Amino acid sequence: MFDRVDYPSLNSRQQEAYNFQKVSAVLADYGFTTIRLSSDWRGADFIAQHFDGTSFLKVQLKGRLTFDKKYLDMDLYICFPDGGEWFLYPHDEFLKTVLASTNIGRTSSWKDRGGYSFPKISRKLRELLQPYRLVANPPIGILPVGDD
Repeated sequence: MFDRVDYPSLNSRQQEAYNFQKVSAVLADYGFTTIRLSSDWRGADFIAQHFDGTSFLKVQLKGRLTFDKKYLDMDLYICFPDGGEWFLYPHDEFLKTVLASTNIGRTSSWKDRGGYSFPKISRKLRELLQPYRLVANPPIGILPVGDD
């Protein structure tokens, strides 16, 4: 029952559920609780609500660094894992940076199909992504339960 799963053997829905659970744990370290949506709502796979009660993020979960014209002006954040780390960036804001720093705006993928994703992240892109890197706190262990 408690055998670890082989991530590559999971189907795409199972991988998305797995990734949602993993990033939810990391976002908890930043004061967010998450609500998974059964279907995309305004481009979001889940909502992250901050403990302050006023901050909400609409988040699209991806398998890699991705931009898409269909996400423009939707106030979306894109979240993806890479090399054991998680990144969460505001789509439109970071897109401006990447368009100014790379040649993706001149590719047929972007011009003709309206999207671009990066199978691998270059050193330059990793540097640009640093402000959006999520760092998980180390596990704190199991807290004792009181005898109420």
